[in-house]
Amino acid sequence: MGPRSGGPGGTSAGERLPVTPRERKPALAALAVLLILAGALGSTLLVLRAGERVEAIKVTQRVPAGEPVPESAIASVMVAKDSDVPYVEWSQRGLLGTYRAATDLVEDSVLVGPMLTEQQGPKAHQVVVGLSLKSGQYPDGLRAGDTVAAYRAGTDGARSSSGGSGADDGGAGDGDPLLVDRAKVQRAGAGAGAGSDGDGAGGGDLPVSLVVEQTSAPRLTQAAAAGEVTLVLVPAHRG
Repeated sequence: MGPRSGGPGGTSAGERLPVTPRERKPALAALAVLLILAGALGSTLLVLRAGERVEAIKVTQRVPAGEPVPESAIASVMVAKDSDVPYVEWSQRGLLGTYRAATDLVEDSVLVGPMLTEQQGPKAHQVVVGLSLKSGQYPDGLRAGDTVAAYRAGTDGARSSSGGSGADDGGAGDGDPLLVDRAKVQRAGAGAGAGSDGDGAGGGDLPVSLVVEQTSAPRLTQAAAAGEVTLVLVPAHRG
């Protein structure tokens, strides 16, 4: 009696069907490992970059536009580093004395470059003249740093009695309504220094401080006392 069959086709129980050996692909395995490592490295870099911080300047109290930023109004703060944001770094705080606030700086705001403008204070031969202007006597949006011309907008009789002489920086003679050819706005706005669209559109008086040549001050202050000064914006630089 012959051996018993243990499976299909008469294959004995002790025999197995041939199996193709698994082909090993070391190159693909290595590539998979590299991809895993690259992904892990990328994730690590993102975490590290997100953690990069820079010490910047934070404003601790309101600073009106046109005013210098005092040391008592700043503190250091750590912020996320961002190449697209021009933070004023804490290490640059010594330079603040040469700048003024370009707009109202509110408490807890982080200082960036566009918030500052160059110092607009008077030089040795200049003085600051204060004006109180009514709606229609100043352009809308007047703000610290603007360059203006000042005109006397009174009657002929008022102009003829103004006295004084022309100013070195463009002030004209008695009969000429031009008081100052070019003056720098140091402050514009109620106790602050920032004019805004609201300032120009309002109906109340607008306090304005102008930096002018000393020789222009007498005629300008006389016209200001009579409420006859009108300001006109002019280009900041001569053509």
